[in-house]
Amino acid sequence: MKFLRPLPFFLPLLLSHSAYSHHAFASEFDSDVQGEVSGTITKVWFRNPHVRYRLAVTNVDGVVEDWDVQATSLTSIRRAGWTKDTMSVGEAVRIWGDMGRNTAKRIFLRGVEMSDGTVLSPAGPTRNPGDRDRVTADVSIDYTYAQVNDSHPYDISGPWRNNYKFQLTVDDLEPKPTPYTKAGSEKYSATEAWQDGALRCLPLGLPRVFGSPYNMEVVDAGSHYVILYQQSNAPRRIWMDGHEAPSDWPLTSMGFSTGYWEEDVLVVETTRLSPGTLDGTLMPMSGRDTRIVERWEMTDGGLAMDRIMTIYDPYYTEPLVRRRGSARAESVDILEQAPCDPDGYYRDLLEGGKLRDHLQM
Repeated sequence: MKFLRPLPFFLPLLLSHSAYSHHAFASEFDSDVQGEVSGTITKVWFRNPHVRYRLAVTNVDGVVEDWDVQATSLTSIRRAGWTKDTMSVGEAVRIWGDMGRNTAKRIFLRGVEMSDGTVLSPAGPTRNPGDRDRVTADVSIDYTYAQVNDSHPYDISGPWRNNYKFQLTVDDLEPKPTPYTKAGSEKYSATEAWQDGALRCLPLGLPRVFGSPYNMEVVDAGSHYVILYQQSNAPRRIWMDGHEAPSDWPLTSMGFSTGYWEEDVLVVETTRLSPGTLDGTLMPMSGRDTRIVERWEMTDGGLAMDRIMTIYDPYYTEPLVRRRGSARAESVDILEQAPCDPDGYYRDLLEGGKLRDHLQM
C-alpha cells in the first residue's frame, strides 16, 4: 500500500471551483481560502442534501482532530462516477478544497488523492468551461413532447438543461451592494448557516430553484404548464388561462404562478410564497409580501432561453435580479433525485450544542 507523503494539516492552494451550489456554502466555507488535510476516513454519509465524510487528522502537535468533509449533492457526485465505496472507512486520503470559516475544522471537497495515488474530483472529468455557455442542440431534432395549447407561440414542452449559463446561487443577485431595508438587514444579520431549511430537507422552492443547475421538464397541459424540477423532485404549475391566486390560497414554497406570452417571451408572476431565503447566503424573503416576475426569452430558434427573475420584497429597497439560462440537449436525463436525509443537520446541531435550543423553538 502506498502511503501519502507527510503534509501539514493546512496548506494554502490555488484551485478552480467547478462544483454546483451548496446550501449556505458562503456561511460555512471561505472560497478565497484554499487548503488541504490528510488523514483517515472514519465515517461516510452518502446521501442528500450533500455527501459528507469524517476524517481523523493528526495535527502538527500530534493530536488527532475530527474534521468534517463536505462534498456536493448526491445527484452531482453520482454523475462523476462516485459510489458509497469510492472513499470508504479506513481509507488514507489527502483532500483539498475550501476551508471552513472561523478556523472551523471542516473543508469543502474539491479533490482527493487516494492511498494508491489515484486523484479524483467530485465534479467528474474536466470539461471545457465554455461548453455550458454553448447551445449544443441540433435544429433538425424535435425535442418537444406535444403542444396542447396552439395559441402559445413557442412549444416549450420537453426537457431542458439548466446548467446553460449557470452560476452559483450564492451572492448572485443584483444590484450590489444589497439594498436592504432596516428590517431586512436585521433579519439577515440574525440568520445563521444552520437555519437553512434546505439542510433539514424542506423544499428549496422559489426563488432558489430558479438558479438550480439541474434539469427540468415542461409539460403543456393546455390551461397551464407543469414544470418538474429535478432539484428536490419539485413540481410547479404556471396557469395560462387567466387564473388569479385565490385570497385564501396557502403560502407554499412554489407559490401561485400565472403566465402569458409577450411575443417570444413567457412572462410569469408568482405570489403566495412561504417565508424563506433568496440564495445560499440566506438572504431573507418575506414570502407573504414577495412578488416574483420571470421573463423566459426564447433564443436560438427556440433551442435556448434566457431567463431573468426580478424579486420584489419589503426586505429590500429595490428589486433584485437573478439571471440564468436553459437549453435543449440531445440527451437530458430527468431522473428522480435521491431522497434528502436531515441526519447531518441534526448531527451538526448536536455537536454545536444547539440541538436543545432548536427543539424548544
